[in-house]
Formats: sequence, structure tokens, C-alpha cells
Amino acid sequence: MRKRSWMLLTAIVLIWGFNWTVMKTGLNFVSPLNLISQRLLLASIALSPVLILERRKIPRDANTWLKLTLNSILNAVGMASTHIGLLYETSGLSSILTYTQPLFVFCLAALFLGEKVTLLRVSGLTLGFLGVVAIYMERISRITLSSATLFLILGAFLWAVTTIYYKRFLTHVSPEIVNVVQFPVGAAFLITITSILDKLNFSVNIMYIASILYISVLGSAIAFTIWLALIRIEEATIVSTSSLAVPAAALLFGWIFLKEEVGLSLLLGFTLILAGIYFVNKRSK
Repeated sequence: MRKRSWMLLTAIVLIWGFNWTVMKTGLNFVSPLNLISQRLLLASIALSPVLILERRKIPRDANTWLKLTLNSILNAVGMASTHIGLLYETSGLSSILTYTQPLFVFCLAALFLGEKVTLLRVSGLTLGFLGVVAIYMERISRITLSSATLFLILGAFLWAVTTIYYKRFLTHVSPEIVNVVQFPVGAAFLITITSILDKLNFSVNIMYIASILYISVLGSAIAFTIWLALIRIEEATIVSTSSLAVPAAALLFGWIFLKEEVGLSLLLGFTLILAGIYFVNKRSK
């Protein structure tokens, strides 16, 4: 990746790493469907100035709008699935299951984007994921095939699908415009679902307000725009595998703010993740 891309990826790792801790905190006050609905709604508001400044970039053809709408719904369902799983799991275990996403992206990118499958990339992806596993080695035995696990894996798969879908069909639309569309569409969809399956609820607790503002503005409006910008200019496999550093950051923040346990396996995990990222980004001779 280019130097600028590395800087943007570092910003994502820090934002999303802490995002797991903040999301877990937010779920202490409202249900997962309420949290994700409000997250997307507030992210839409945060990006509303873009709608005014970049209105000339808004697509006019029906075909693009159809693809944007489908992408928006898939994204909303995937994020909701992740939030539901997070409610019943620790932020650490949730992040490791969510970051099976690069494995899905690797397979889908080879099938639908024609990205190269090389020994270096396979080795790098394997090392990176083993690094995430090593970090959570002491907790792996706690992972069972529960409904929470399935929700988190489904969220990871749908995240991979939307990543490949954007790369394949929507790169002609700027990332900020994609989010300007997908956040309000996703919010409207999930608010409707929440009103049917649950009840709409907003907590006025100061901790919740701070949490929802962080995950909406930084975790969604800013980080997801950077994510799509990276997917647009770099190979999906490289960006997704490099994001494996997020679970390591999530564990670190979980240890600092949620008092979750951290073992010596953290150093081994970091080393494997960095080696994996290096091999995936290294060009084959």
C-alpha cells in the first residue's frame, strides 16, 4: 500500500479498536437494534454537510441507486448482526469473530474481483489470523457455536460481501456519497424493524450519549468513509488483511477501559499479525 494509505489504515485501527469498547458500553443502556439504528441515524446527520457540498457527485441513474440501496440494506443487516452478537460476548471475542472478515474477503476477491492468490498472500493471511487467535488463545475455549457466535460470523460475512460489492459495482461513486446514501437508508430500514420487533428507546445517560456520538461520528461517518476510500484505491485483500490489527487494538482498549484480561500472548499475536500484514503487502517476484 502507499504511504498515505498506511496512515489512513492506522487511523482506522485506532478508531475501530476503541470502537469495540465503546459499543460494549453503549449496549449497557439500549438494545442492539436501538444502538445500531441510532448509530446510523446520527452518522447520517454527521455526513449531511457532505450532501450539500458534494451534491453534484450524487448519481442520477436508477441502476446505481438500486445497487446503493441493496448495499445499504446488506450493510445495515451485517452491522445489526454484529451488535446483537456483541451483546452476549466480550468485546475481545466479538472482535476475533468479526475479523474472520478478511478470510471471506480473500475468497470472494479471488472469485469476483480476480485478485491474485499467491503463496505470499495465503501465508500472510494465515499468519495474520493466527496472530489474532494467539492474542485470544486463553479465551478460545470459551467460543461455542452459540447464537451470539453465529450472529458475529454472519456480520463478518456480510461485511465482506459489502466490501466486494462496493469494489465490483460502486467504485465510480465516491466513498462519502456511498455513506451519505447507505447510512440513512440503513437507519430507516432498521428503525422500521426495531419498531416491529423491539421498541424504540434512547437513553439520556451521559455515558450513553458519549458512546453513541463516538461510534456514530468517528466509528461510522469518518472511519467507514476512510475504509471505502482505501477499498477503492487498494486491493480488497490487502486492506482487509491489514485491518487484522484492529482486534489487537480492541483487546488493548478492552484491558484499559473494561478491565478485560490480557496475557503474554499479546506480544506473540502482534508479531504474527505484523508478519502477516508484511507478507500480504509484499510483492511476489
